[in-house]
Amino acid sequence: MNTLVDGIAAHVLLLWVMLPLLAVLGGDLIGRRGARRRMIAMAGERQPDVMPARAAATLGALAILLFAGIAGAIGTGSPGALVHFDTALAADIHTRLPPSALPVLATVSLLGGTPWVVTVSMLTLVILLLRRQWNLATCWAIAQIGIMPIAYAIKACFQRTRPPHDPRFVTDLSWSFPSGHAISSAVLYGMLAYVLLRLLPARWHRVAIAAALLLAGLIGLSRILLQAHYFSDVVAGYACGLAWLMLCIGLAEHLRRRDARRHPAGKPGR
Repeated sequence: MNTLVDGIAAHVLLLWVMLPLLAVLGGDLIGRRGARRRMIAMAGERQPDVMPARAAATLGALAILLFAGIAGAIGTGSPGALVHFDTALAADIHTRLPPSALPVLATVSLLGGTPWVVTVSMLTLVILLLRRQWNLATCWAIAQIGIMPIAYAIKACFQRTRPPHDPRFVTDLSWSFPSGHAISSAVLYGMLAYVLLRLLPARWHRVAIAAALLLAGLIGLSRILLQAHYFSDVVAGYACGLAWLMLCIGLAEHLRRRDARRHPAGKPGR
């Protein structure tokens, strides 16, 4: 366990640097799969799915299982292997991370904070309404409104205290599990990528996916490095956010397909 923790803590800044490359590779992979789906759909003279229902259901179910596993591991009342890993990693990061990195990490972390999330959510909603994307605007609003109740309800159930941290850069007073920043970044940037896939030409799709992966990844990693959360808090936050995101995207895709059947000659996806 100590060897694993030391290895992760020693290379955590390298992971930070590698995240853009990983995001580009992820965006390219998902973009290629989407391009193949569009070609197949066009050959069959039908509107291509942005997110197939089976894929959304599978990802959502896997996310729920991952969250349940983590919740069970930390919610038993007695420290298990995951809890020991969390505390050891947090302590090791504390000794290795240079203090000069904290202001940068805190700035990145703001991109998943409530003021920024609310601002982006409202601006996007206004743009969708101006474009008369009624169904898309509704699903966007549902996704963003659901973030806070989900995060705080789960936090209240587990009441996990945060790891020791520098109060100059971490001012959150809520419980640690799960990470609200991880939930909000997964939902905000994941849903924003979905909206862009619906509205932008195909040549921008890989960029939108890569940007969403990069921002969500940087925000989650910044919360671990700032020691605002334990490792499992962030992973559980991603899992929770992904499950909610898949539900909202599934609803949006259902409404888009319904409108396409009702108005086959019109503009689908309204």
